[in-house]
Amino acid sequence: MNNSKPIALLISGFFLIAFTGCWDQTKTTKPGENQSTETKSVFVPEFNADSAYSYIERQVAFGPRVPNTAAHKACAAWLEASFKRFTPHVVVQRANLRAFDGTMLDSRNIIAVFNPEIQSRVLLCAHWDSRPWADHDPDPANRKKPVPAANDGGSGVGVLLEIARQMSLHNPGLGVDIVLFDSEDYGEPQEMQGTNEDSWGLGSQYWSKNPHVPGYTARYGILLDMVGASGATFTMEGTSMHFAPDIMRRVWDVAHRLGYEEYFLTKKTGNLIDDHVYVNQNLRIPTIDIIDYDQDREKGFFDYWHTIQDDMSNISKETLHAAGRTVLTVVYESK
Repeated sequence: MNNSKPIALLISGFFLIAFTGCWDQTKTTKPGENQSTETKSVFVPEFNADSAYSYIERQVAFGPRVPNTAAHKACAAWLEASFKRFTPHVVVQRANLRAFDGTMLDSRNIIAVFNPEIQSRVLLCAHWDSRPWADHDPDPANRKKPVPAANDGGSGVGVLLEIARQMSLHNPGLGVDIVLFDSEDYGEPQEMQGTNEDSWGLGSQYWSKNPHVPGYTARYGILLDMVGASGATFTMEGTSMHFAPDIMRRVWDVAHRLGYEEYFLTKKTGNLIDDHVYVNQNLRIPTIDIIDYDQDREKGFFDYWHTIQDDMSNISKETLHAAGRTVLTVVYESK
């Protein structure tokens, strides 16, 4: 059974320090319990799945967003311009990052900041680059081709762009930083996997050591990865439960209250290495990963993970709505 993610390889026993999140606005209960008397009555804007879908479609239209390509550069400019429609506070953090094979990647972490004057902050993040090799494609002839990355990359970005749009219309009342990490998926090809776990997540490794604001911190963080496939299942992934169990339970509580228990399963699964690892390790921000993952599936991830079939045909507006509305609600209830 293959269940290692490019920057989401199974790990064990590598955590030295555990962190838990602090939630001061509600009492945490088990997912699925009635919380109607415990949750603040606050305004939460409606997440528009059609809008999120269109943002994914636009990314895919550029072609695979592999670092050092024209499509990557064009998409970066579009993402920056899109964020600037929603907030004047946009940072593009450029860095030349060395890949596992020595290639220097012209990388761009793209950051949108809302309410920069407010000290109490929340971090939302996703990766926006594409896998340069479809090394899990069933057809060996396709394994050197780049991945369209509609779901693995594009979906998290699409959801966050829609959340940014909503925050531009309805002030969340707290500080929010949306970080789109680059060069997440430029890790070792399948035949080498396991030799260098840190070949993944190069953009988040860089940002977590060089944040856009010196001394940056946040109350908690949420990473979105592969949140668009039909029939997605977001499990309680082990790295998240190690570093930020209170935050994961709170997010799952909200999802269940909203009626999304078919997506947000209480099943506990193995530890993954993803961008949230480096945020937790280097910045000590308790950060969880909402990711379509179940170690009991053949690949662990969705059927077309790291294949040339990771295209718009696999994107579900229903799944986008479940993920996006849940995160939007968590943020607005954090005020």
